[in-house]
Amino acid sequence: MMGIKYYEDERIFKLDTPKSTYMIGIVDDEQFVGHIYYGKRIEDYHLGYLMRTEEAPYVPSKNNRDRTSFLDCFPMEYPAHGLGDYREDCLMVKTPEGYTACGLNYVSHQIFEGKKPLEGLPATYGKEDECSTLELVCMDQSLKLEVTLVYSIFEKLDVITRSVRVRNLNDAPITLTKVYSACLDVENKDYEMITLHGSWARERHIQKRVIGHGKQSVSSLRGESSHQDHPFMAIASPDIKENQGEIYGLSFIYSGNFMAQTELDQFNTVRAVMGIHSTDFAWVLEKEEVFTAPEVIMVYSSEGMGHMTRTYHDLFRNHLIRGKYTHKKRPILINNWEATYFDFNTDKLLDIAREASKLGIEMLVMDDGWFGSRSSDNCALGDWQVNEEKIKGGLKYLVDEVNKLGMQFGIWFEPEMISPDSDLYRAHPDWAIQIPNRTPSLCRNQYVLDLSRKEIRDYVYDMMSKVLRSANITYVKWDMNRQISDMGSFYLDKEHQGELYHRYVLGVYDLQERLIRDFPDLLLENCSGGGARFDPGMLYYSPQIWCSDDTDAVERLKIQEGTAMIYPLSSMGAHVSDCPNHTVGRVTSFETRGYVALAGTFGYELDVTRISEEDRNMIPDQVEMYHKYNDLVREGDYYRIASYSENHTHDAWQVVSKDKKEALLTYIQVLAEPNYHSRRIYLKGLDIHTFYEVEETKKVYSGEALMYAGINIERIFGDFKGKLIHLIAKA
Repeated sequence: MMGIKYYEDERIFKLDTPKSTYMIGIVDDEQFVGHIYYGKRIEDYHLGYLMRTEEAPYVPSKNNRDRTSFLDCFPMEYPAHGLGDYREDCLMVKTPEGYTACGLNYVSHQIFEGKKPLEGLPATYGKEDECSTLELVCMDQSLKLEVTLVYSIFEKLDVITRSVRVRNLNDAPITLTKVYSACLDVENKDYEMITLHGSWARERHIQKRVIGHGKQSVSSLRGESSHQDHPFMAIASPDIKENQGEIYGLSFIYSGNFMAQTELDQFNTVRAVMGIHSTDFAWVLEKEEVFTAPEVIMVYSSEGMGHMTRTYHDLFRNHLIRGKYTHKKRPILINNWEATYFDFNTDKLLDIAREASKLGIEMLVMDDGWFGSRSSDNCALGDWQVNEEKIKGGLKYLVDEVNKLGMQFGIWFEPEMISPDSDLYRAHPDWAIQIPNRTPSLCRNQYVLDLSRKEIRDYVYDMMSKVLRSANITYVKWDMNRQISDMGSFYLDKEHQGELYHRYVLGVYDLQERLIRDFPDLLLENCSGGGARFDPGMLYYSPQIWCSDDTDAVERLKIQEGTAMIYPLSSMGAHVSDCPNHTVGRVTSFETRGYVALAGTFGYELDVTRISEEDRNMIPDQVEMYHKYNDLVREGDYYRIASYSENHTHDAWQVVSKDKKEALLTYIQVLAEPNYHSRRIYLKGLDIHTFYEVEETKKVYSGEALMYAGINIERIFGDFKGKLIHLIAKA
């Protein structure tokens, strides 16, 4: 079963997944580690010639006079800095003497079944019969720096994960100033780079661009993965479509500063690198200490973008997300934020809960404004004590009353932040991240707590856990509403200030790990001003993440399309909200808002006591719709049928059950067009030998007809309209 083999005579490592192959070679007397091949699965392993070591400038043992020329074109598996490879490198150091160069050579390896966890970091997981691992140990003998390249493959998925461990065997400390997690050199085929970009309220829009000579990158220096760029990139052939073309996806399991970059060099080779951004990164490694770089997930598809997407979905659902709700239907919640903002009390929340419970909504979530003196977003972050002037009778009374209605109760926290106008800041101003003798920058009138310090994490966690233990709270929305700046810690000395960004992220991971360990039945939903930290690192701790603060159904089409290119629908926090929409002012039908939110976790973000009777009467039908289709939406295979971001008129996606006996097509007409007939849609992922009945019309079609000949969607009158088509296999 093991998909990793070492061919000793050829000195080649071969890693096979069901449809892809990855090869690494050891060359020359100096034991250089070279990349040979990554692509469609092949059985032949005699591919060492692809490294071009038998042509000029030749390996150094044959031609040491041109060592730098060799290093500058050799497809190094993990390139280091300063010895002659002038392309982007992955490893850079600073010695006590001030030197920055390093070079790696093969020492040993081991291959084993299963996969080790990464200490303190989120990572994919798998049992011994599900995955195999190669650990390839390299060394810089001059520095006595050991670097272990870790590769894991999953037996049933076209996935290769990569991470790096660096250990200092020198008596003197070595400062790591760059440690990327992965490098990939591929021969250029007019490749394009696909990335996800955006801003607040318009996250993860898809962008494609031709890879030209030089470096092209997406990155974050905001202390989070960010609204603006995303820790993902793909290298794709110019003919890439959902069901055709070649694509390499790289996704970074990390929630802080990152770099994802491609570089087309002078010899027409594309080098892709990914890892923690090296700006403001400096990690001091004492003797025998180990630094572990986060994991990169590589997916190769020769069958288009769709196969890459479904591979990521299956991996995240089965080998990254954890806990009780991994494969479980989540309760339909109603959040009071857009309903009330800060203007609420116990009576108002109970009014919403009473009406919501009648309609079938299953959980009330109390958002920002329940604690300390918090009457606006200008104060009280850090004072996590219930404001009993607002929550009259106390939190337990409110939760008990909601539970009596048959509903669960959830609550909002922003544990990473502190307001200058707060009791906590007045007591501990040095707990905020800041540079001494410099006035720190505010954002949303708040600072960021220095979560690199255990005492601060312990204090915050103690306050949170007291609240959670005081009542029957089953859901937490964890928010982070500003990026990080003014990087300075009163705890770290001057030699270690460059560790703060990464230590902060490790602190967040530590807090969330403690939370889900101590409260295993809790449903945790991450959020960061909407979707600024929607990344695989957060998915390791929470099965769902708030997709965007923009809940407009039309805007969500682009946001959810980009998000679903990597992430399963079950992870996308999506709600039916009020109209006119609070972000863009658009008015869409309540029905369409429900269809779009169905492609996510599904819930409500409005005051159910104040909406129109017509809209309110639709909620029971939407609740029924969610319960009918959620198992399929949550666990099925996702297919992109049409893209509003490309055609600017309509959107369509489909989910097919794993056994291909059921499918759900969602069609959204954004803009109506005059003088048009019905629109023909070509379905995907069905069994060509199976006949399917359309539940709504009782018409029967063969799978091959639906996919190759298509189905007609009757013309819909009006903008922002939609419909569902439910297909069930005939016995």
